[in-house]
Order: sequence, then C-alpha cells, then structure tokens
Amino acid sequence: MTSPATTPSAPYRGRFAPSPTGPLHAGSLLAAFGSWLLARAAGGEWLVRIEDIDPPREVPGAADAQLAALSAFGLVADRPPVRQSERHPLYRAALDRLVEAGLAFPCACSRSELAAQSGIHRRCVGPASRRTPAWRLRVPDGSVVAFEDGLQGPVVQDVAAEVGDFVLLRADGCWAYQLAVVVDDADQGITDIVRGADLLDSTPRQILLQRALGLPTPRYLHLPLVLDPEGRKLSKSSAAQPVDPADPLPALRRAWEQLGQDPAPLEGAGSVDALLRCALVHFDRARLPARLHFHRATTTTGADHPECASGGTTS
Repeated sequence: MTSPATTPSAPYRGRFAPSPTGPLHAGSLLAAFGSWLLARAAGGEWLVRIEDIDPPREVPGAADAQLAALSAFGLVADRPPVRQSERHPLYRAALDRLVEAGLAFPCACSRSELAAQSGIHRRCVGPASRRTPAWRLRVPDGSVVAFEDGLQGPVVQDVAAEVGDFVLLRADGCWAYQLAVVVDDADQGITDIVRGADLLDSTPRQILLQRALGLPTPRYLHLPLVLDPEGRKLSKSSAAQPVDPADPLPALRRAWEQLGQDPAPLEGAGSVDALLRCALVHFDRARLPARLHFHRATTTTGADHPECASGGTTS
C-alpha cells in the first residue's frame, strides 16, 4: 500500500480548474468559492487554469465567459490564467519520460473489447495493428493507494483492480485529464487541491502518476457536490442553470451556506467586495460539510456584524 508524500512546508497555493463545457453553474461556483476561501484563509495564492484539452466537449466562448463570471463574483486569480491547450509540450515530455522508463505502453483495445473485463484494462485484448493506439500507464498488481482527504477522510483504492491500466493519451490524439492535471499541478507549484467530490476517485490515479514522474503530491480536499432533487450531479442535470454574473450576491450567499458557513454575517454586505471581505473574517474551515443537506438556513440581518455592512476591498 502506498501513501503519498506531501510538501507541507511549501507556501499554500491553490487553484480552480474549470473545463469550458458551458457557463459557471452553482456547482462550479461552490468549488471556486470554496477553493478561494481556503487559499485566502491560509494566506496563500489562488490560481485559475482552463482545462481545455477535450475539443469535442468544449463550447465556443465558454472559457472567456467563465473567466468573466469569476471576475464578476470577485474571484480573481493572483496570476494570469493558463490554458491547457497551450501546454501540449509539457504533456508530451511527461509521456516520453514514462515511455522511456517502461511505465507507459501503446494500447489499441476498444471499450467493447474491454467490456468482458468490466472495462478494466489488465492486458491487451485487441489487435495491436488495427488502429491508432492510445497510451496507458502500466499499473502493477497490488497498486493500492491510500491518502487522507482534508474533508472526506481516509481514502483507499486498489487502482489495479478497480481502474486498471489507465489512459494518458487518447487514440484521437487528445491528452487524458489524469496526465494533464498532474503535470500542470506540479508545474504550477500547487500545494493544495480543493475540488468537487466527483473527482475523489481520480485522486489515487493521480498519486500513482505523481510517483511515477517523481513529482510531489499535493494535499487534497474534496468539497460536497451540488445535486439536483433526483440526486444527480448538477452539471449533468437539466437543473444546472448558469449563475448570474449580473447579480452575484444571491449566488455567493447560497454557496456560502452550502459550504456550511453561518449566513448571518453576510446579510449586511451590499457589494461583492464587502461580502468577500466579510466571508474571510468569518470563514470557519471546521464547518465545511462532507455532504450537502437540502435545506436553507434561517437568515438574519447583519446588524451584529457592522464590519460587513458596507463596501470595501477584499484582503
């Protein structure tokens, strides 16, 4: 069983990394706001990265719209945003290192051919010369990864048995998320990854890749997902309406409550700057919920928190 080695002495640097598949919705705002709050509370930096390496899924103009929405919500990165579409040489260099070390291999197996193995690749079952191959990480038997999530607690996954040899470069030439995110987080010096819990089961794969590439493992904290009434992830649901950058305060207050925080201090904030300044004063990491409960807390006025009742700048 392997446990990741972290670099706790490095200055805190977090990030928000949306895919440009549509406008920001309540779930993505929750992840952005939560990661921003944790970075600011730690006195660290907060970066934004556009994960645009899957052209078939991208919506034209979505990346710029997401950046504009983040700005309207006051969530401005400390450095210029980067785009994965401009970082292909970094991913190629990482794959070349893995190939040279015998840790990555070409694979022409189709999903239908792997269906008999529950979709888990443990050996190639398709003709190697039939099509342009994908490239996979070789995951040895017994590759069990354990780590402590900052909110979800202990996580253990047998990557070999539950995931198998996973894709690094797709047959269509697109880089796989797992490789790109690992390379980018290391290149940008990310120490703390705060994101939605739908990516929790990807983390052991990323830790294996970090170890294979000799990269440090950040700390991880997976926030609860915003679900629709049927229990589906909001981004997969027809209920995933965009948040309104023209009227940011209601969505920020809702995300604050979903992060388990006391709504009362923010009620007197009349501007985005005032709300964020107040949020930093009152943010309590210990209140973060591992799961979301579908209720709205009773709100009161901000009269007891005069420092939050007027405009100002964020710290």
